[in-house]
Amino acid sequence: MMVVLFLLLLGIFIALPIYYVIISSVKPISELFYFPPRFYVLDPTTDNFLSLIKLQSQSEVPFERYLFNSVLVSGISTVGYVMLASMAAYALAKHKFPLKGFITQAVVIAILFRPEVTSVPQYILMSKVGMIDTYWAVILPAMAGSFGVFLLQQFLDTVPNELIEAGRIDGASEYAIYFRLIMPMLKPAWMTVIIFTFISIWNTTGVQFIYSENLKMLPAMLSSLSTAGIARTGVAAAVAVLMMIPPVVIFLFSQNSIVETMAHSGMKG
Repeated sequence: MMVVLFLLLLGIFIALPIYYVIISSVKPISELFYFPPRFYVLDPTTDNFLSLIKLQSQSEVPFERYLFNSVLVSGISTVGYVMLASMAAYALAKHKFPLKGFITQAVVIAILFRPEVTSVPQYILMSKVGMIDTYWAVILPAMAGSFGVFLLQQFLDTVPNELIEAGRIDGASEYAIYFRLIMPMLKPAWMTVIIFTFISIWNTTGVQFIYSENLKMLPAMLSSLSTAGIARTGVAAAVAVLMMIPPVVIFLFSQNSIVETMAHSGMKG
């Protein structure tokens, strides 16, 4: 009973920021600056969302273009990342080659680096190859993450080598083993990678690489609308609500895959 009560309190504590943002998005400007902050609204309003729509309608680039950019970049980045990470994980987990241990350690160490640390080297590299102000300046760095490789490798370590050997005895090529045997078995793991990758890319503004307005993604547009002083505090809350809807929906539909992956990959909390 105590465990259930503790988990309930912990769940409420974790959900509190989400609840507060949602409440703030329907607060009139007069209630946004109460101190101490109130976790309820006396006079709910949709003015913040209407103001957001009005501000966006004044932009030269239509809303649909920003949405298309976000969906395109997030989709290509996620699919490419899953494919590359799963291939690398398969090689590291089930093959022997020189420097395998060193590469595995490098993958683990790379997880420690925050995006802020690698942003300058990424900018220099993208500038050298002429990809600044293109979609690829955001897509390619997103496909080079190391967390997915580590997670998939941990999951693959639980797959018996005998299954792979049986496939080879039956005459299956490495590509056939990868696509027909490994990928179906990795479904919970790569579903988890898809969730984390999509959420990460969806919330990326990419403004350090993309300068053309018609190439910018939805978070960049929404962020620019909400950063204009305290008068747009309510608009900022409305922006936060809109931005968290897709990740929350994806997580709710895929949470079983995350639990199964953590249970089988040795990454138990």
